[in-house]
Amino acid sequence: MDKLKITAGDFVFTGHFETALAPQTVAAFRKHMPYRSQIVHVRWSGEGVWVPLGETDFGVGYENHTSHPAPGHIILYPGGISETEILLAYGGVDFSSKMGQLAGNHFITLTGGLENLPALGKSVLWEGAKSILFENA
Repeated sequence: MDKLKITAGDFVFTGHFETALAPQTVAAFRKHMPYRSQIVHVRWSGEGVWVPLGETDFGVGYENHTSHPAPGHIILYPGGISETEILLAYGGVDFSSKMGQLAGNHFITLTGGLENLPALGKSVLWEGAKSILFENA
């Protein structure tokens, strides 16, 4: 049940929840599965795409949080000084907002399709928003 399929734009990735490291974030996100949204390119953080979630409250605090997710890591920023968001790193990321440095909960790691991450990022950067779907594999 920890295995995931993530379809982003024209690309399909596989991955898993980081249940042992971020149990509250994983449990909160699972309640929304399958999860559909749109990704747009990050503004300040570098090579990443994100799902802006405004005032959405997942009811979690910080756990397994980082400001520097590796390519293929997906983090949830639970809100606070900036809006709630989900971020997928496709390259180097220094997670920030117009308010400054942020940290998000690393709760999903992609394990398959990683070779397509740069192409996904570039397509979102140059072509605009793409759909994203998180579902159980």
